[in-house]
Amino acid sequence: MKKSIGFVHRYYPESRNIIGIIDDIKYKKVWDFYSIGYAVSYIQMHLTKLKFDTYTDFQFQFNDINMNKVDLLHFFNTISYGRTPWISTYETILPRFSFAQDCHHGLNPSFSSLKDNIKIKRALEIISAKPCKYIIALSECNANMQREFLKEFPEYQEKILKKMLVMHPPQKALISEYSDKKIDISGKIRFIFVGSLFFQKGGLEIIETLKMLKEKYNYDIELIIISSLAINNYVTKESSNDIQHVRLLILENKDWIKYFSRLENYEVLEWMKKSHVGLFLTYADTYGYAVLEFQAAGCPVVSTNIRALPEINSDDKGWIIKIPKNYLGEAIYSTKEDRLIIRNLIREGLEQVVHEIFSDKKIILEKSKNSIINIDKNHSIQNYSKKMSEIYRKALQ
Repeated sequence: MKKSIGFVHRYYPESRNIIGIIDDIKYKKVWDFYSIGYAVSYIQMHLTKLKFDTYTDFQFQFNDINMNKVDLLHFFNTISYGRTPWISTYETILPRFSFAQDCHHGLNPSFSSLKDNIKIKRALEIISAKPCKYIIALSECNANMQREFLKEFPEYQEKILKKMLVMHPPQKALISEYSDKKIDISGKIRFIFVGSLFFQKGGLEIIETLKMLKEKYNYDIELIIISSLAINNYVTKESSNDIQHVRLLILENKDWIKYFSRLENYEVLEWMKKSHVGLFLTYADTYGYAVLEFQAAGCPVVSTNIRALPEINSDDKGWIIKIPKNYLGEAIYSTKEDRLIIRNLIREGLEQVVHEIFSDKKIILEKSKNSIINIDKNHSIQNYSKKMSEIYRKALQ
């Protein structure tokens, strides 16, 4: 009889890291009391402008009193207060509470403000307990954050660290070699940007820099933008005026910019395969799944150096633009001045990359080759499935 693995959401992270990873496992969507509270508070937030934090904390806790009857629960960023064995893959720290989400920010981040928090201690006690079998960090950066966080809680530190693993997300190869892309490097160079959070991922800097380079150096450039241009004040503090400015820029430069507000995932992947270079110049991202998709499509990526990005991108298979970050890997963007420094560094870095490409376009071929190798070596779905199968087997012993 197949073992059953329970999951809470069908969101992108769960689809990438949990659901359907192992063929001979039965995956079952589960519900609990927190799920109901999350759904109700989400509706209330939109109807009454309830604070975001209220429903966030529902989302990352679970307790079904064993009602779902599964062998093992596998969460993303969530902890369980029940008795069913469970595992959680996470992207920053566990437990994930709204009031703890800013501790890793700023020039000198610290988790010391949490050390007397009763809710945190209760959650760490739960993670230390027998039903929690493993916590799986998406990257070494995330694992290091957890280690630093647990230094404030020595009574739980050893037990939890024994359960911690690092597993980078899997990624399906989209091509086997550059020639599969069926685009050469003799003509225009096509850059591609993908991401709804346009400003947070450096979209404005990208358009303005490429526009300047085309006008000043007459480089033959095309830019593909796939983005809803969603407003998000988490980092870059954009406004509706900024959205209008970008829309006007796109319209005025439609001879070399192709813009799509939304495409199906398979269409996005096709555009990646038809492009030369991926752009992921983000201020803040916990991982960077798009980088893996770019690399799987043979697109070397221009990225910043924050969080997990140095673990999945490098100058041998792409380009890294360095921006100021703290010892935990988070970019320093707290003030307007901080953000201006980042903007300028992104512009300067991208300009240098484009000059390098047009001085010798063959560099794209070499970096593309190494990108494809990276996916096969470090993000193989088959290898990930084998590792996860072994983890489940040990968890269920």
